[in-house]
This record gives sequence, structure tokens and C-alpha cells, in this order.
Amino acid sequence: MSRRVRVRFAPSPTGPLHPGGIRTALYNYLLAKKHGGDFILRIEDTDQTRFVPGAEEFIIEALKWCGIEPNEGVGFGDGPYAPYRQSERKHLYRQFADKLIESGHAYYAFDTEEEIEKMRQDLAAQGVQSPSYNAVTRQYMKNSLTLPGEEVERRLAEGTPYVIRFKMPRNEEVKFYDEIRGWVTFNTSQLTDAVLLKSDGMPTYHLANVSDDYMMQITHVIRGEEWLSSTPLHVLLYRALGLEEVMPKFAHLPLILKPDGTGKLSKRDGDRLGFPFYAIRWKNPETGEVTDGYREKGFLPEAFVNFLALLGWSPGENRRKMSMQEMIQLFSLDRVHKAGARYDYNMLLSLNHEYLMATDDKVLAATIRPQLEQRGIPYHEEYVTGFCRLMKERAHFASELLTLGYYFFEDVKTYDTDTLRKKYRLEQQPLFDELTLLLENTDDFSAPALEKKLKEFLAAHQLKTGDVMPVLRIALAGTMQGPAVFDMMALMGKEKTVQRLKNAWVKFRELV
Repeated sequence: MSRRVRVRFAPSPTGPLHPGGIRTALYNYLLAKKHGGDFILRIEDTDQTRFVPGAEEFIIEALKWCGIEPNEGVGFGDGPYAPYRQSERKHLYRQFADKLIESGHAYYAFDTEEEIEKMRQDLAAQGVQSPSYNAVTRQYMKNSLTLPGEEVERRLAEGTPYVIRFKMPRNEEVKFYDEIRGWVTFNTSQLTDAVLLKSDGMPTYHLANVSDDYMMQITHVIRGEEWLSSTPLHVLLYRALGLEEVMPKFAHLPLILKPDGTGKLSKRDGDRLGFPFYAIRWKNPETGEVTDGYREKGFLPEAFVNFLALLGWSPGENRRKMSMQEMIQLFSLDRVHKAGARYDYNMLLSLNHEYLMATDDKVLAATIRPQLEQRGIPYHEEYVTGFCRLMKERAHFASELLTLGYYFFEDVKTYDTDTLRKKYRLEQQPLFDELTLLLENTDDFSAPALEKKLKEFLAAHQLKTGDVMPVLRIALAGTMQGPAVFDMMALMGKEKTVQRLKNAWVKFRELV
């Protein structure tokens, strides 16, 4: 009988969540939703020395903004396996460590930090590369494998500080299947006798990770490529605990690379190239420095998530813009790439534009209402909705609409004088005065009616479109960029259009 799909996103609260973390959460979410399973948020905070205030709250808020919401876990409601912070589960891990001690797969180690450091220095002096506590060096250290049994019992009874280490087999092949990379093999000679339980009784990542995945009935572990080297230890832990039959499937995601494809993406790349790094605003608790995220820069969460989904996964058929529901239907681990994915910020900008174009005009109008009110501009829903309809084709962000199309609400501030001097001559002014009067006497001020009226005017004067339209556009907007002239006139209405033109003709005499 197949098990219900259960996946988890298990970040450490050691700082703000980076794009790779959001993508990991997304892929877990997509797999769970596709198979009608569960998606859990577990906070792995066993390393209290690296805890950063505010990081956990940041993780929860970022996931909510992205629409990647777990159905159980920290910040999203308890499920049957609460609590979901590892620091609150400390009492559960000792049983697993004790079981490993009893079966001979782990041992007590009483070495001090100074003794371990001396061992490393001595080995380094002898030319040993990357010296560590392993199957060879443990023979010369103070642990329950080398000390007499009575000595071990005495130290334990006296409360001598110790850690529990995994007894790594010597020179064995550990083979496991990765859902993205296929069969992966490690030799245990490359691995250390990892600490499982620290001297303060807190588990390390390795013991807590395996224990929690077992207790929470996790079926798939989807995580970053950097955890691939930890997997052989986790496989050995499942075997040593007699849990190999319920061991989850592993899938290690490719790195997210710098925009030029050289190396792993970092916040410095965003700072250097001028794009955000985090999903939402982060305030550094130590320095007070505030870093705006994609949310504050005006990106739509749907575009950001769609973009992250494509960093390492191919939905097929050259598909790009997809709703969350479409991504859920199309997602599969066998279409996730092994190679790193280049962070193409321009593609994200393009996607955000596509999502902006697909956003309902009334929704956009409501979005920019605070900006209008801040400028003291009255909010008329019908007018602002029409403005958004005309301007969104030219913007990447809703926040740009007012900047690009300010002239719909205020007088023109500057005119494109370079184009004006090429297209406008003073001796033509009587022609534009006549056109202004024609518009002033026009009853039907809809875009189609205005276009028809202007074509008749051009034909009557044997003029081409290029003789009049650029000048009209600059008169109305000050720039050659913007919506169609007839659409602008129709939205502004007769009174504003005619007055705008009259003001421009006066100004043009000064400029040309």
C-alpha cells in the first residue's frame, strides 16, 4: 500500500530566506499538492548559537506572500506531529541516540575542543589533508571505543561532558537513489564520525533531521544540492535504526547561479547588479539595516513564484507563464535539472510585466489609490481604472504607472524638445488651432470617433499622420512614449484635452 505523500520545508532561523530556500519550499509544495499530500514547515533551530531574531517570522511571512502555505507547521497551525520547532522537541531525540549506542552504531566521546584541535593540527603537520574525527583517528581519542568500560561508566556517572558520535563504517560504499541525479555513491572513508548529540543535550542537524522525518512520516526529502554530501550519513542512520523500509526518497535540487552563470547566487550579486535578493523586506537585527525585497519593489508574488519554479525545472512545451494550479498539475521531480540554473533577472521583469498585463484594471486602480491620495489627487475609480488599462502595457510594476503616466493627472512638466523641433514649425500653428477648435466642437469624444474625425481632417488638408500625430502626442503627454493618442484624448475628456492643447501651443512658441 502506497504511503500518503508528506514533505517538509525545514529551514534554520539563521537569517532571511534566500531565493534558493523559497524555491525549495515551492517544489515541496508543488509535489505535495499534486499528489494530495501534506506540506509541513519545520524550523530546525538546534544550533542556538546561530539563531537570528526575526528570522523565523521572516520565513513565515515570505511563504505567505508567495502563496506557498504549509497545511501544518510553525505559523500555519499544529498537525498531528507538533511541535514543529526542533528546540521544542529536544526530549524526543535522546531515544534515537540511545538506540544507536545500544546497537554499537554510536559511541560516547569525551574529548575537549582543545584535544580535538590538537589532533587536527598534528595530522595537518604530518601532511594529512582535511584531518577529522573519523574511523582512523577515533582510535587515538578519548571515547567509549578506546576507554575501559569502567572508565566510561565513571565519566558518565560524574557528569563529564560528552557528545555522542556516529560510528562510521570504515571503507564501505554507501549507495542511494536520488530522484533527480539517479544513483549516487559515497565511500565512508570520505566521511567523519559526525556528532549526533551535543554536550548540552541538543541534537545536531543530522540526528534531528532523520528522527523528525521518521516521526513525521516524511516520504520525500527535497532540499538543496549542498545537502547531498550529508545524505550517506542519513542513509546509514536509517539503516542503523532499522528504519530503512520507511526511509524517504531523496531529491537534491541544483544550485541557483549568478546571472552570468559563474558560481552560486548571493546577495552581493543583487547589490552589485541592482536587483532585490530577498522575497520581502528584511531588517538586520544587529545593524538595523533595512533591505527591501521583491514585494517592496513592486513585484507580483505570482510572477516571482513562477520565475523561481523555472529555475531548474522544465514544465515542457516551452511553457513559461503558469498559474500555481498549472504548476501543480505539471510538476514532477524527473523534470528537475541536475545542472545549476542561471538567475535571469530580465526574465523575471518580463514575467512581472505579463502578470501585470493580466491583472484586472480595477484591482490595479485600487493598488495605486494610496499613491494618488498621497499626492493629493482625487480618486475617481472609473478614470483611474481606464488609466491603468492604457498604461499597464508600458510598465513592469504597478508602482511605475503614475510615474510613467503622471500627465493624466497633472499638467505636463517637460516636453520632448528634440522631437518637437523636428516635427513642429511655427507656421503650422494655425493648422493646430483649427484642429483644436474642431475637437472643442466635437460631441462624440470616444476614441473611434476621434480617430475618424482626425483622419477626415488630415485628408481635407492633404496631410500625413506623421505631420500631426507626434506633435499632438507631445502636446498631450510631453513625450513620444505612451498610449494611443485617441485613447489618451478619450480618457482625459474634451475639456482637459482641449485645455492641454491650448496650453501646449503657447509653450511650443517659446520652445521652438
